[in-house]
Amino acid sequence: MNVFEDFQQRGLLADCTDPGELPRRLAAGPIVLYCGFDPTADSLHIGSLVPLLALRRFQHFGHHPIAVAGGATGLIGDPSGKTTERQLLTRELLDHNIARMKEQMRAMLDFDVPSNPARLVDNASWTVGVSYLDFLREVGKHFTVNMMVAKESVRARMEDREVGISYTEFSYMLLQAFDFYHLRKDYNCELQIGGSDQWGNITAGIDLCRKKLGAHVFGLTMPLITNADGSKFGKSEAGAIWLDPARTSVYRFYQFWIRVDDRDVIRYLKYFTFLSAEEIAALEKQHTAKPETREAHKALAKAATNLVHGEHATSDAIRASEILFGGTLEGISETTFKDVVGEVPSSTIQNAVGKPLVELLVLSGLCPSKGQARKDVESGGIYFNNVREANPQRALQPNDLLFGKHVLLRKGKRNYAVVTAA
Repeated sequence: MNVFEDFQQRGLLADCTDPGELPRRLAAGPIVLYCGFDPTADSLHIGSLVPLLALRRFQHFGHHPIAVAGGATGLIGDPSGKTTERQLLTRELLDHNIARMKEQMRAMLDFDVPSNPARLVDNASWTVGVSYLDFLREVGKHFTVNMMVAKESVRARMEDREVGISYTEFSYMLLQAFDFYHLRKDYNCELQIGGSDQWGNITAGIDLCRKKLGAHVFGLTMPLITNADGSKFGKSEAGAIWLDPARTSVYRFYQFWIRVDDRDVIRYLKYFTFLSAEEIAALEKQHTAKPETREAHKALAKAATNLVHGEHATSDAIRASEILFGGTLEGISETTFKDVVGEVPSSTIQNAVGKPLVELLVLSGLCPSKGQARKDVESGGIYFNNVREANPQRALQPNDLLFGKHVLLRKGKRNYAVVTAA
C-alpha cells in the first residue's frame, strides 16, 4: 500500500488535483510536501491533528514533510471558513506561538530521522523582506480579481453584507500562493495538503507555480471533520480541546475521545490513529456486537492520547478514568487525582477530621439526611476512597486523607463527591 491508497482507505481524501497523475507521482518515489498551520494561539487544538497526522503518514511512507508556520500569513488571517475577521496579532506573540507549536509537533513528526526529517519553517522568513510594490508586480499581476472572487472562501464572505471581507483578508490567497511558489523554488516542494476549506488557496498556489516557474505541482485536501450529530468537531462543554496539557489536561483530552458518539468512533479510529485496517475492522466488529464494552472508544482514546502526550501521561489518564469506575486509589499521583476532582462535585469542609461519615455524606450532598446516610452505609452502598464502608459509626481520621487533605466518597456506582479537609 502507498500513502495515497492509505488516505483513500481511511476516508481522508476529500479531493486532489490530477487524480490520475498524483498517485503515479507518489508511487514513483519520495516527494516534498507541505501543510500550513496558523499560529493564532499558543497551542494547537485537535482540529490540527488531521493535517499533522497526514504529514506523519506521508513521512511514514518515506516522503519529506514540511510544516509551515504562518508567521507572515498569521499577521493577516485566513478568511476560509470564518464569518468574521480575525484579530490581528503582534510579531512577538506570533513568534511565541510558533515556538510552542514546534514543541507540540515534535510529538507527531520526526525532525531528526536521517532519511526524511520533517522541517518546520516560518513563511515570514521569505515574505517580510518583500516590498508591497514588488509583491504586486511579481505575484499580484498573475491573478485576476474575477478569479479571486470566484473562490468559495472569498465569495461566502462577500455575500455576507453585514460582515463582508476586508482588503487585508482578500489578499490572503496571494500570500499562501506565494508560499507554494517559494517552497517549490527553494525546496522542490511538489504537493500542498490541507483541509477542504483550503482548496481555493491551494489551487491559487498551483497556478502561481505554473505561471512563474513552469512547474507542475499538486494539491490534496482532507475532509473537514464534523460529528455525527452535526456539531463542530473538537469542542466540549468546557470549550476547545487543546494539545497543550496546560490548556486541556491529559485526563480531559483522554475523556474527549472516550465520550465520542458511537456513530463516530470507527471513523475517528481511521482519522486519528495509525491502527491498521485489520485492527480497526476487528474493533468495528466488536463495537457492533457489544457497544456497551466501549472497546473501540478505549482504543481510540489510548492511541490519540499516546500520540499527543506519550504513554506515561496516557497511563495516568487511564488510571484517573478507572477511579470513577471504582478503581483502586493505591499509588495514584496527586496530579492524576486532581483531574478526578475536576470531574465530580467537591466541597471544602471545616474541621472535617473527626466528623462521622454520615455527616460527611450529608455535607457533601450525596445523602439528603443523616438517617438516609446511615441506611445507605448499612446497606453497603457507600464507598470511602473507593472501598466499601459498612460501619455507620466510622469517622474521618487523618490517615484517611489522600495527600493530607482529600477523601473520595461514593454512593452506588456513579455518584461521587470529593471532600477537602480545611
